Amino acid sequence: MVQLGQYPPARQVLVHLSDTHFLAGGAPLHGDLPAESNLERALEQVELMGIRPSALVFTGDLTDLGETDAYARLRERVEPVAERLGAQIIWLMGNHDERAPMRSALLDQEPTDGPIDTVWDLGGLRFIGLDTSVPGFHHGELSDAQLDWLDSVLDSPSRYGTVIGMHHPPVPAPQPLFDLLELREQRPFAEVLAGRDVRAILAGHLHYALNSTFADVPVSVAAASCYTMNLSNSPRATNGMNGGQSFNLVHVYDEQITHSVVPIGDFATADTFSAEFIAEMEALSPEERIEAFSRKP
Repeated sequence: MVQLGQYPPARQVLVHLSDTHFLAGGAPLHGDLPAESNLERALEQVELMGIRPSALVFTGDLTDLGETDAYARLRERVEPVAERLGAQIIWLMGNHDERAPMRSALLDQEPTDGPIDTVWDLGGLRFIGLDTSVPGFHHGELSDAQLDWLDSVLDSPSRYGTVIGMHHPPVPAPQPLFDLLELREQRPFAEVLAGRDVRAILAGHLHYALNSTFADVPVSVAAASCYTMNLSNSPRATNGMNGGQSFNLVHVYDEQITHSVVPIGDFATADTFSAEFIAEMEALSPEERIEAFSRKP
């Protein structure tokens, strides 16, 4: 592939999905929301892009009730896609998930109830998954033991840095009541991250896309694939809607990471660049490209 701009192609691409909220038996969520078909459409779009992502990252609330069959149904839909793409699957716990069923049905582990914290090596990019769930509650926490573990992992820098995935984002939740369910006691987490090689934090939980920073680290929250929050309502009337579902593409460059929102759905394309036109641009010199593509008529 010819480099057309000043940046070389991204070193890696991650597909960031969140809040699938599957139910046992394929039941629709809240009576009529098509959680399964929404995810199936998202995965179809990922395959049609022609990309080779390093990982499919699911930042929690994989199921709505923590049911074993719901995890099995999710696994059946995602694993074949990941295999065709050659991508690692990263499953992270959310507040709607249950640790023991998730371990047995999704991770092929003993069904224990301890936190599911894991490290993946994605070709020199370290991905750390943190379990922010609190059994019996919907808010998030990181225990002292988890922070000590994270501190020890981050003691050794990774070749291309570290990305952290978690369900509860460590940022303000602008909508009323959401702040009751946020990640609590965030300062100790920030102290662990200070001066380390963490380049991005990926999260979910809010059911709408949001970008912020935490401890000088960019935070990207992916909107849910099942349903989203209707932020066009007044703040105290915000509620779920069957629209605006999306996932994110995370492009990892040597010096930067970008986060792009991809709407889920079959939308008509207004205009396209043909393969022939792109080939023509690639055949030109950098100066000729500026004249052919950038100069206004």
